[in-house]
Amino acid sequence: MKIGTPLSESATRVMLLGAGELGKEVIIALQRYGVEVIAVDRYENAPGHQVAHKAVVVDMTDPKALRSVIEKYSPHYIVPEIEAIATDVLAVVDDEGVSTVIPTAKAVQLTMNREGIRTLAAEELGLPTSPYAFASSLDEVREAITGDIGFPCLIKPVMSSSGKGQSLLKSETDIDGAWSYAQEGGRVSGSRVIIEGFVDFDYEITLLTVRSIGKGGEVETSFCNPIGHRQESGDYVESWQPMAMSEQALANAQLIAEKVTTALGGQGIFGVELFVKDDDVWFSEVSPRPHDTGLVTLITQKQNEFELHARALLGLPVDTSQTLEGASAVIYGGMDGKAISYAGLADALMESDTEIRLFGKPEAFERRRMGVAVASGDDTDLARQKAALAASKIKPTLS
Repeated sequence: MKIGTPLSESATRVMLLGAGELGKEVIIALQRYGVEVIAVDRYENAPGHQVAHKAVVVDMTDPKALRSVIEKYSPHYIVPEIEAIATDVLAVVDDEGVSTVIPTAKAVQLTMNREGIRTLAAEELGLPTSPYAFASSLDEVREAITGDIGFPCLIKPVMSSSGKGQSLLKSETDIDGAWSYAQEGGRVSGSRVIIEGFVDFDYEITLLTVRSIGKGGEVETSFCNPIGHRQESGDYVESWQPMAMSEQALANAQLIAEKVTTALGGQGIFGVELFVKDDDVWFSEVSPRPHDTGLVTLITQKQNEFELHARALLGLPVDTSQTLEGASAVIYGGMDGKAISYAGLADALMESDTEIRLFGKPEAFERRRMGVAVASGDDTDLARQKAALAASKIKPTLS
């Protein structure tokens, strides 16, 4: 393919739907290849807005508003970066040939809804998953739990992100509160929920899976080394790469990831989340875009996950090789406030082989991810210690 000149008639235009910290890194990667980027988000001065050629504020869940902005800028490619999008509009513009949705409109529609992707994975592809059921009412939740699911279990809205609306239930007294919280955390009112039973797993991984054009001109699948991560309340706190696992477990993980991403199709990077115990692997979820736990690749890989996504969608060759062992640790806002400042940056960077990324979000919340520390080391344990220490030295303050 040819790539034109930004802000000219020959420009190759990519529209990012969602301009958070992950989108910001994708924008930077695309711009290095001369791509013109339009960043869209629901609020002004989002991280990606600060680096894109053009910044747009629109409610992406409003079908008419979303269609209008697509028609105004006529992007060659549309790259969803968040879940809160009117995905039916994307399916229409892709089908009409107005823009190409990355990786595919089908992938975006299915993965934005836990019911769609779980049905595909478990019922159509026959992949191993945790026991599950869907419910539209409190009575249906109770019926599912007292039936096949049991305690402990998880309740999540079928449409939500970053752990919003997710609860761990240990007994019947938790059901009412979990149902209410799921309704608050879902992207639409009256949201259906998924009830998931537990599997006896040892650890979780993210397997970044890339679909790109190979030397023969056909789509090929490649894998980054597995990423281990720790979560709190459904949101990632730290990640490290590689995650040690048996050869058989890795082979099983890659088989599952290839099956689900092949079914979704297209080109780009997918974050496939999996549970692992010994050699056994269960499918959990998949995101058709860079994954938050993959921020660790900013320091570990020859091409980080954002560069891989940009290259894959543009039809360029990719290299998923890892060059260093490393880790990431989240920097939280620690307060509610706007236009906050950050102290301690010099102290955080005193440790060798450590980097800080401050996202530039205009408003902080107590548990909002405002930055990340990444570090490399002789092994992942040392890298995790270094990343956590660096993150702890960044002190958000009110100006």
